[in-house]
Amino acid sequence: MVNITIVNLQGKLRIPELRVKKLIRRILKRENFKKAGCVNICFTDNALIRKLNSRFLNTNRITDVLAFNLSAENEPAFLAEIAISAECAIKNARCFRNLPEKELLLYVAHGILHILGFNDHTKAQTQLMRNKEREYVDR
Repeated sequence: MVNITIVNLQGKLRIPELRVKKLIRRILKRENFKKAGCVNICFTDNALIRKLNSRFLNTNRITDVLAFNLSAENEPAFLAEIAISAECAIKNARCFRNLPEKELLLYVAHGILHILGFNDHTKAQTQLMRNKEREYVDR
């Protein structure tokens, strides 16, 4: 069983907590993830995610999603931390003609996929992640 904790540190977008939790559980199940543990998700504004990006990745810029798998490889349980900018979701929803809530859910899927080991360093990896994100969110 995975315990999911949601912390909302922004006030610009309503967080659909039940949908977020269902989405995470669906992804973990479909990707055959078997470990128990915790996923902590923090919904932030751009200022905070910029600080987190600078502190942990030495990149002083705004980003949409930060995902950290804090588990040791051989541990039986896992711990993941995900930070998501709700402001980025609002802005990018306009650009991609999505609803902000859907954009937010795509970010949740993106973060969980990173936790599971998916990367987006190459064009092929990025395409695979985008396909999986849409598959899970549109379902």
